[in-house]
This record gives sequence, C-alpha cells and structure tokens, in this order.
Amino acid sequence: MSKEYYKKRIIDLRADIAKEKEAKKRDNENYARWIKNASSPSSKASYRKSKIDAAARHDRQIEYLKRQIESAKDSLKRCR
Repeated sequence: MSKEYYKKRIIDLRADIAKEKEAKKRDNENYARWIKNASSPSSKASYRKSKIDAAARHDRQIEYLKRQIESAKDSLKRCR
C-alpha cells in the first residue's frame, strides 16, 4: 500500500480516538445523571456497574485504536 494510505489511516484513527473519548465523556455524564436521579439503591448500584462497564469498554476501544496507529506507523516506515 502507498505512503499516502498509511498517512490518511493514521489521521483517521486519531479522529476515531477523539470520537471515542467524547463518547466516553458523554456516557459518563449520562450515567452520573441516572445514578443521581435513581429512586432505589438497587437501581443506583446497577447504574454504577453499568457506568464502570461502559468506561472499560471505551478504554479498550481507545487502546485498540492506539495499537492500530502504531501498526500503521510501522507499515509506513516499511514503505520508505
């Protein structure tokens, strides 16, 4: 593949990381609001668990995208 492809891929992956961080922030705000407005202790606990799971899911996706960037950088170096 060409150098331009890998350069564009890196730019796109960085944009994806920014989107994922924004989604994580939005989800955290939503869960915090739900926890605050929950009427029963069991629903609060459920929302807390869901918040932790969602944050972990976003973190895994961000790490995956970071690995993809490193891979694209390595491939770009091999093209030169």
